[in-house]
Amino acid sequence: MIDDDFTPDAESPDEQDAFDPQPGLPDPPHPINWNLLSSTDLEAELLELNRWVDWLRHTYGLPASVIPPMWHRHPELIWELSALHLSWLGAYDAEQNAAAPLGWHRDFADARQRLREWVATSGTRLDRDRPTRQTSWPGEPPAEPVEEKTIGDRDEDFVDFVIDEVNKRKRAEDNFYAGVNRETGEVG
Repeated sequence: MIDDDFTPDAESPDEQDAFDPQPGLPDPPHPINWNLLSSTDLEAELLELNRWVDWLRHTYGLPASVIPPMWHRHPELIWELSALHLSWLGAYDAEQNAAAPLGWHRDFADARQRLREWVATSGTRLDRDRPTRQTSWPGEPPAEPVEEKTIGDRDEDFVDFVIDEVNKRKRAEDNFYAGVNRETGEVG
């Protein structure tokens, strides 16, 4: 028999699961689609993003015009900051080349400009916040009026926000699974 023709016996499922070439290493960074996260993953990702955004704003002395306290209440800011976080994770990965952090800082400069635009559009400020105004297109019902509210305790608001969002996502999951036919697995 030629070595190239050798095919080992199929491994049992237990043997396949037992092989881990680098145990204990974290998962590689991955893009986050905030619309598709489970309730559990949503909570974990929001908490991690909050931790990183706090580090970022302190490390770079960023004003509220770039990262406002209530960024978490504005999806446009969540998506932008999440992309910036993912880019940072990749740039500072131990396997990355030495020039990657410089590339990240170029991207960071671009992102800061976009963040300023998002903050201006959203209307969130250091001491107050309001939902981002929506423009109604012809034929759509008028957009709901928005009201500003004073920011009392940012950390308390963040925790309340995460709890509310996780509960909303959990209800959506429960409603989805309630419509699944247990016999066929089809959504009905």
